[in-house]
Parts: sequence; structure tokens; C-alpha cells
Amino acid sequence: MLYELRVENLLLLERAELRLGPGLNVLTGETGAGKTLLAHALDLLLGGKARSGIVRSGAAEAYVEGVFELPPELGAGADERIPADAQELVLARRVWPDGRTRAYVCGRSATVADLRELGSRLLAFYGQHEHRKLMLATAQLDALDAFCGAPQRQLGERLSLSHRRVLELEQRLRELDGLVGARDRELDLLGFELREIEAVDPSEEEERELLVERDRLRHQELLQRGALTGADALAPEDGDGVRELLSRAAAELEAAGAFDPALGGLAERVEALRYEAGDIAQELRRYLDRLEAEPGRLEEVELRLGEFSRLARKHGGSIAEVLAHAQRCRDRQLELEQADLSFAELSAQLESARAQREELGGALSAARHAAAPRLAAAVRERLSELAMAEAQFEVVVSAREDGYGPRGRDNVEFLIASNAGLPFGPLRDVASGGELSRVMLALLSIAHGEHAAGGGLLVFDEIDAGIGGLTARAVGAQLRELAAGRQLLCITHLPQVAAMAATHFTIVKDASSTPARTVLTALDGDGVVAELVRMLGAEAGDRAARGHARELLRAA
Repeated sequence: MLYELRVENLLLLERAELRLGPGLNVLTGETGAGKTLLAHALDLLLGGKARSGIVRSGAAEAYVEGVFELPPELGAGADERIPADAQELVLARRVWPDGRTRAYVCGRSATVADLRELGSRLLAFYGQHEHRKLMLATAQLDALDAFCGAPQRQLGERLSLSHRRVLELEQRLRELDGLVGARDRELDLLGFELREIEAVDPSEEEERELLVERDRLRHQELLQRGALTGADALAPEDGDGVRELLSRAAAELEAAGAFDPALGGLAERVEALRYEAGDIAQELRRYLDRLEAEPGRLEEVELRLGEFSRLARKHGGSIAEVLAHAQRCRDRQLELEQADLSFAELSAQLESARAQREELGGALSAARHAAAPRLAAAVRERLSELAMAEAQFEVVVSAREDGYGPRGRDNVEFLIASNAGLPFGPLRDVASGGELSRVMLALLSIAHGEHAAGGGLLVFDEIDAGIGGLTARAVGAQLRELAAGRQLLCITHLPQVAAMAATHFTIVKDASSTPARTVLTALDGDGVVAELVRMLGAEAGDRAARGHARELLRAA
């Protein structure tokens, strides 16, 4: 139940507070006065998109807030978005002129998805073109499934998942079937590339070592000269070198150290240098011995690196990519070699998935066939109360020509014969706008009738369009009956419907201000009579019209 709706700076509505009562609430006003403003406000609370230009000209922001009765299943900390001690559920939305919005739940920042999820539990909105959806086959199927109840919805969800699984398996089998057809040719190509790589047997470590060896072989003369020069300088085979000179220096310093200990310490350091020079000279001569290469070794290294380069050019630019390509080839080989096994396994899975879909689809279809005549009878009964006593209505369930869809294997078609003696025809082809509205109202009455005591707010935005006279009065009576034990808001242009209201609001546009604004007012007594007179198209002082308005109220 909606206790209060506050709206600020929404289009022409500068500020309004709407306190709905239980039962049937109606909102009336001249065309263009802004009756649909409240529909926009409620849509924002339901997480709807804020369209451009929705903020009143000159205002910094628009604001909508709804104070709802807290559903029992959301109280006592059951939902973390709602304070545990909350007594009411408050949804709010701010909208800025640039299109940005911010949502709130009980004063706390929330997401638009939070509003959408919570709002769906609090109210149901039926727009002025809602009845046109009945012309869609999917909407008719939805209506029948809703009439079948919650178990049907759960079956439908399971079937949708099962159908998706079937489609996925069918697609994978088609891909695998194509794979099997081209398998031999691809296996040959994979085998050739693998044999080529394995024949070379490259490795990143070997490539690094070969590059170092090639540089050494290409500059062997330079390396020999450097090593030999160093060795001869440190410890030549003939004559004095650095080692011999250091030996003499150490001996002289050691002798002098007998008279000054400081020189003795330096003598030890020079002696250490002598040993290091001799060790380096030996290492250089061993390097020279190793440097002697086998004849033709450089050509062998160049040839090996050439093979590496050729593979790298073909398979990614590096030996790492070559090795990765080889592993991909092995994986693909295994996949292709196991294709027959995979095909058999997927075929078995598909058969099982189709069997499950068939079982669920059969259960759905059986429920639809059983419920169709009951729904048709209930709609006929409601239509007779809506000034369509001679109308005949049927719900036909037939098999889909293309087999299964995500909703099962059935098509649902609503057929109507508006008057006695007329043939049945599809609702979308033969029903007028007024007849569609009444069928919609009949379906809604049936759908919500069983839960009248505990339902949330129902909002109807001019779904009574296209009707008048006695039919309008019958529609009003049906709306009032639907509102019994719940809260219903109807935006209407029909005095016959407005007269049935327990609470009446009117909206009037004031063009004297700039920009223009609308004023929302709760009516009672003479105010209700005056509004009904206006809706009847009469002048305010028309005594006959006032008498007619009072008669409408008495008859209600």
C-alpha cells in the first residue's frame, strides 16, 4: 500500500503530496493538464529511465518519493537494504537536468536496480497502451501461464534453461560435425608442421648458447690476440713481466719492513698481487687453449641458427613462439583424434537434454490445455459484467510449427466473437480498442482476484480509453470490485469510473505563471460533483449536469 507520494519539479508539477486511501483512488483532469505526471513519477520509483526534459524548467532537480507499507517478508532485517527497525519502506529518486539520477531506499543511497526489484513487490503499473500488448502472442501466452499459477512459472524457468542447453549442444555438434569432415586434411598439416619442428628440436637455451659461440668464432683472432697479450704482459715465458716486477717489489719492501712495520704490511699486499697476476696469466693461457675451434665449426653454428631462424619466421618470430605453436599442434591433434569420441558423448548429452525438455514441455503444455477452458470461462464471466454479455471468448493452445522455443512447444491464441452470431476471430484482428481494454481488465481481475487481501498498489493509466456510456459504468464497477481489499489508482477521463472512487484527486494546469504549473488537489463533497460536471462536458452552473453527477455518485 502506498501511504504518500511526494513529487517536486517534475515537468509542470512544482510540488505535490498525494495521500492515497484504501480501495479505488482516481485522478482526473483536463487533457494536457498533466495526469500522466503521476505515471512518470511512479515509473521513476520503479527504476524507470529518466527521459530528457523531465525536470521542471528553472529547477535544480526533480525529486520523487514514495512511502509504502513495509511488506512482512522485507521486515525485521530480512533485507540488508532496509534498516531492521524500519516501519515503512521509503523509495526515492533524484533527477538532474543533465539526466543523472540517484536512487534511495529508506534514506540510504541505492541503485536503480534496487528500486526496480523492490518496486516490483510494491506496485504493478498498467499503462494506457497496455491493452495493445494483448495483440502479441507472447502476451497471450504470458496471461495463460500466469493463470496457471506459480508452479507453471517455475516449470517455465526450468524449460527455458533446458531449451538453451539443447541449442548449445546442437551448435557444438554442428561445429564438431564440420570438424570431423575436415579432420584428415588438418591432421596431415599438423603432422607435417610438428615433424618439421621436432626434426630441428630447438630450445631457447641452445639458441642463446649458439649465439654466444658464433660471436666467439667470428672474432677468434681478436680474442686470441687479447688473451695472449694479457698473458705475456703478466707472466711472459721469456723475460720480465708484471709478475716478476711485483716479486722484486715485494722482496724490497719486505727487507725495508724490518725498519718500518708500515712497509711490511704493504709488502704483503704486493705479494698478493704477484700471486693474482700469475693466476690470471695461467687462466688466460688455458682460455687460449680452449679457443682453438674445430675446423668448420663456425659453418655448423651458422647452419643451426639458420634452421632456428627459418622456424621462427614461420611460427611467430621467436623460438618461444615456435615451441608454443608445437604445443598447440599437439593439443589440436589430440582434439581431432578424439573427435569421434566427443561426437558420441555430445550426441548422448543432446539426447538426454531433449528428453528433459520434452518432459518439461509436456508438463507445461498439459497445464496450458487444462487451464485454457477455465481461463476462457472466467474471462467470459467478467466480460458479461463489462457490458459484453453476448461476447464469446476462447483460448486456443496449439503446437508451434517450428517445434520448441524458449517458452515451450505451444502457441496461445485468444479468440473473440464480440456479438452473438459473429464468427470467432483472433483478438488482435477483430477487437476494437474498447474491447481490448475490457479484455485486459477482465484478465487483470482474474489474475489479481485471488490475492485481493494482500496485494500491492495497482496503477491503471487510462486503460479505459475507447469506451463510454453504460460500458464505462460497468468498467468502473469492475475497477471498484478489483480494488476491494487493496489499493488501486486509476488515471481516467470517464465520469462513470470517477464516480466509483473512494478517493478522488484532480489535476489542473495553471497557465498564468511562467513557466506553467499544475496543481494537484484532493476532492470531496461538492468538489467531486463539480469535477464530474466538468467531465460530463457541462458548464459549472448546469443544474441538469449537477443532478446527473449526483445521480452517478448515488448509483455508485
